[in-house]
Amino acid sequence: MRTEGEITTNTDQPGSWSLVVPLKPLARAKSRLGRATGEASRPRLALAFAQDTVAAALACARVRNVVVVTDDPEAAAALSALGARIVRDAPGAGLNAALAHGARAVRLARPAAAVAALNADLPALRPGELARVLDFASSFPRAFLRDAAGIGTTFLSAGSGAEFRPAFGGPSGARHLASGAADMSRPGLDSVRRDVDTVEDLRVALTLGVGPHTARLMAVLEPALDR
Repeated sequence: MRTEGEITTNTDQPGSWSLVVPLKPLARAKSRLGRATGEASRPRLALAFAQDTVAAALACARVRNVVVVTDDPEAAAALSALGARIVRDAPGAGLNAALAHGARAVRLARPAAAVAALNADLPALRPGELARVLDFASSFPRAFLRDAAGIGTTFLSAGSGAEFRPAFGGPSGARHLASGAADMSRPGLDSVRRDVDTVEDLRVALTLGVGPHTARLMAVLEPALDR
């Protein structure tokens, strides 16, 4: 398994980004989906979402590497197999502390790294749309993307030399805007904004077209959504 000690120290290429993806223990993930899909399926869905998110991110030409912050051994093994680096959630103090910890792990090896946070529940993520987001983000010291509802955040960037300052959770879009980050939310970035917390979110993501891990699981679970 690739760990934080294996984050490379090569010189950064212009326009390349390190993405930090936080993932809570699978047993506690996606609680709002359990009623529709079954409690036993909920951790499997959370892992499938993360696998499709990480795979799409690693396929993006603007992404240098993906660092997943998690203490879940099953998720760590599966995401490491895709090519992600795994960083233990040493702070154990919630989402924003985990993101800051992941960014520090990146910049410990590469102090000038451009870093961005990306949600782990973007199963419809398209590498091309993510590349557009990263290109937009390159024009600002800090920038963010609102979720599809316009309230939360699915992406937050800090360019080389910029402080990260994640403020995810609840109405985080307003907090990130107030912190001085540029709001990049615009049409044509649906796959980067469509995080999945509810059954309706999942239906929309399926309409957009999800990645192979989620698609295989939904081939079995999708009938449950119509009950």
